Amino acid sequence: MTTISHLPRSITLIDLIPRSRLRDVLAVSSFALLTAGAAQISIPLGFTPVPITGQTFAVLLAGGVLGSKLGAASQMFYVILGALGLPFYADGAGGWDVATGSTAGYLFGFIVAAFLVGLMAEKGQDRNLVTSLPAFIAGSIIIYTFGALWLAYKLDIPFTAGATEASAVAYGVTPFIVGDILKAALAGVLLPGVWRLRSDTNNRQW
Repeated sequence: MTTISHLPRSITLIDLIPRSRLRDVLAVSSFALLTAGAAQISIPLGFTPVPITGQTFAVLLAGGVLGSKLGAASQMFYVILGALGLPFYADGAGGWDVATGSTAGYLFGFIVAAFLVGLMAEKGQDRNLVTSLPAFIAGSIIIYTFGALWLAYKLDIPFTAGATEASAVAYGVTPFIVGDILKAALAGVLLPGVWRLRSDTNNRQW
């Protein structure tokens, strides 16, 4: 009988599939395409160049499912494909100008967040809600930290300022807090649910 607690802490969901080069290539490509698809779920906000998208949810899943290296690789592949001109960024955008534009910090943050969420998943933090939710929230914080820092630089505005003043936090973080808490919560429920389903399936086989 195999339970979640008896599985090695160093494995993530992708490791339930026997490792091979083909598996890794398909996994990285699939999550790059998932992020590209999630980017098309886009709601523009008139006061900021940063739209509401589904990308951050895909990034969290990439790290949680694939682990640190493959998760980061999937997001790096996504960024590269978009920079080469494929319409993979929000609203079907692509190209070097977009990849280095005002939202470039978020793109770099995707790579770092997927890697660090993957590290936490490799320690077993994706297997129950109590530990997975903080891991996914931490991933979101990483994305928005990089995004806001670059936004402040590109727009030449303060990182943070008073309530009535323009700032990178006001433009690139505050409008997205509630939505990203919900995305982190959804990922925090989804991945432990998959682990539990896998454990229950194995138990029934016994």
